Amino acid sequence: MRLVLLSLLVIFLLGMTYQTRNHPQIRNNKLLDRIQHPFDTRLRYRIAEVDPRFGLSENELKQISQQAIDIWKAGTGQDYFVYDPDAQLTIHLIYDQRQDESMQRRQQIGQIQHNQQVWVNKNQQLKQFKDELDRTNAMLEARKHQLGLQLQQYNQQIAVINQHGGIPPSERDQLMQQQNQLQQQIFVLQQEINIYNQKIQQLNLQVDDLNQLNQQIDSSVKSFNQRFQPRLFDKGSFNGKQINIYEFESVEDLRLTLAHEFGHALGLKHNQDPQALMYPLMKDQNMQNFRLSAADIALLQAR
Repeated sequence: MRLVLLSLLVIFLLGMTYQTRNHPQIRNNKLLDRIQHPFDTRLRYRIAEVDPRFGLSENELKQISQQAIDIWKAGTGQDYFVYDPDAQLTIHLIYDQRQDESMQRRQQIGQIQHNQQVWVNKNQQLKQFKDELDRTNAMLEARKHQLGLQLQQYNQQIAVINQHGGIPPSERDQLMQQQNQLQQQIFVLQQEINIYNQKIQQLNLQVDDLNQLNQQIDSSVKSFNQRFQPRLFDKGSFNGKQINIYEFESVEDLRLTLAHEFGHALGLKHNQDPQALMYPLMKDQNMQNFRLSAADIALLQAR
């Protein structure tokens, strides 16, 4: 009987060793779970702590964590994780200075985007104003040309009259009326030219204002890039027993950060593909529609 029990224990230990070697993630499950579910190689996890300052409920975090593990399932066709309220592996959202920094980052991005939109709107208005002035200038040039022809014709007429002894009394009133009309047209045209020149000055001021705004935006972007460099995944960590999340900028960011830490829980290290989930920087990944890269899958297969 003792020999049978010893044999069963050896078989059990060999099975556990085989299971751990081929599915290293299960070492993060409780021994009781492994005994009760000997053929279930999924890593069990649960939500343990959500600092309310993040503005997320435990249920919302649970849904986002499900989306994170779906990234692994979609990329491999296999289930590696399962939620278990009694799991040994826990997820903690811990609020510290990193989240404060993230909030400042979002605020600066929001201000930059607002200023960029203001610039776009002003630039569009400026373009419309310039187009209007171009049309006004073309109209004024045409009127100047037409008035110049009228003046030339009038002066030629006066020259002919002078060559023939002066203005006859019968034509004097008509010529005076024609002269007054030309003078009035010159006066009106000059007034419109003055208004046009004033608008040109306004345009130049608006161009200066737009250039100053553009310089301000460039300076803000430069300052932002210097302060907020692409960061290592230190906003999240896996220590063998728990996944800690310290900051995120959006639901998409949190989902990808959780998926990255789940990768470490699977036993994966970082890789050198900038678009991969397991790349150490959150930089070039597609946040909205992320898919595992070939480098991620290769890491998984090489465990």
